[in-house]
Amino acid sequence: MKEQMIDKAIQVLDRNFQDGGFTIPSKGLYPFQWKWDSGFIALGFAHYDISKAKKEVETILDAQWENGFIPHIVFHNDSDTYFPGPNFHKSNLHPLASKKYRSTGMTQPPVFGFILERLYEIAKNKEDMMNFIKKQIDKVYENHVYFYENRDLNNDGLVYIYHNWESGTDNSPLWDDIWETMNPPEYTFERRDTSHVDASQRPSKREYDHYLHIIEIAKEHNYDDAKIAELSPFLVLDPLFNSVLIRSNESLIRLYESIGNNEEKVDYLKQNQLKSVQSLNSKLFHKDLGAYVHFDLRNNRQIPYICSSSFAPLYSSAPTRLIAESLAKTMLEKFGDAGRYLCASFDPTHEKFNPKKYWRGPVWINMNWILYHGLKRHGFYDLASRIKSDSLELIEKNGFFEYFDSRQSNPDADSNGYGGNNFSWTAALLIDFLKEEV
Repeated sequence: MKEQMIDKAIQVLDRNFQDGGFTIPSKGLYPFQWKWDSGFIALGFAHYDISKAKKEVETILDAQWENGFIPHIVFHNDSDTYFPGPNFHKSNLHPLASKKYRSTGMTQPPVFGFILERLYEIAKNKEDMMNFIKKQIDKVYENHVYFYENRDLNNDGLVYIYHNWESGTDNSPLWDDIWETMNPPEYTFERRDTSHVDASQRPSKREYDHYLHIIEIAKEHNYDDAKIAELSPFLVLDPLFNSVLIRSNESLIRLYESIGNNEEKVDYLKQNQLKSVQSLNSKLFHKDLGAYVHFDLRNNRQIPYICSSSFAPLYSSAPTRLIAESLAKTMLEKFGDAGRYLCASFDPTHEKFNPKKYWRGPVWINMNWILYHGLKRHGFYDLASRIKSDSLELIEKNGFFEYFDSRQSNPDADSNGYGGNNFSWTAALLIDFLKEEV
């Protein structure tokens, strides 16, 4: 069964790999290259086709802007199956945007530090992979420098996101309170995602109005970070985004120390890492909730909801032993009921929980991969094992879907799988789960 699942996952990845040297997340629904998707996808390729793994990383990093920014979508073609596309985003408004690729002016969690390190762990030819890392690592480092120099508003090591799409958790209930502070215009546009999947599983038209309004403000100021920080109605410190940055810092430090002669870069990363860890714990950990939460910089308040991102710092060095124990306890109590798969993307005990709707409740395999490794890192092996087995069971029973209903007995459908089918990072991370050396 294990080998059959791996063979099916390989078929998904190979079919989604494009002539331009990148992999689409899912045919029809997502026809371009996404930043953090490509990182996870590369891990799957690395187990059976290292050249594709390297090409995946090389292609997304090749779209880096001159200021170190890496966009969340790179538009390699003119597909009309996705909105908003390159003609809406107009990345060329920024003077330092890539001249080679069209893209968005938003980013996504900076996964490539730990992706490079994991590729080295997987690769059979260590010398070849280290040579590849030496060619790419400075681009990843410059991306981290970009965040600390342009997105660290209070110089405390925490970087902001200015759009919910930058979080990766697009329509989470986390953002509902922010939408209530806004009153964007009613935009006229043709949605493309709802022609591929059930509209009830996707963000609403009014939510999209908010999304587009934030981008219009950024475009009006040519994607200038200082102006965005001053004027964007959405400005948030995200525990997932920042813990991924911290975790990738760790990997860059180790890789640079292995390469040698990079003392200045290592020192820069270590200095910012210290601030990041301290601020993550002091500003984003909510003791009463027993979890990390998001912080709304525009309204100067914590956003007191628990979601899968609340546990992402486990993947990093940030949590103390007491905090880690609190996180594991909260996960079990709120997300781990019998009859439920771990880990729902939003608090299943909350009235805003929706087990079918995108990031408002379903299980996502990329988050489970992060949480699995985080729980193992902090010694919660039983909980980690449950997350891994739940992930594998969901895929085996339903297929390689984008996200999954967390209810083991789903009264609403024959399948727990939702969103895009034959989804690339689901396939890639299944391979990494099954190939993991115990």
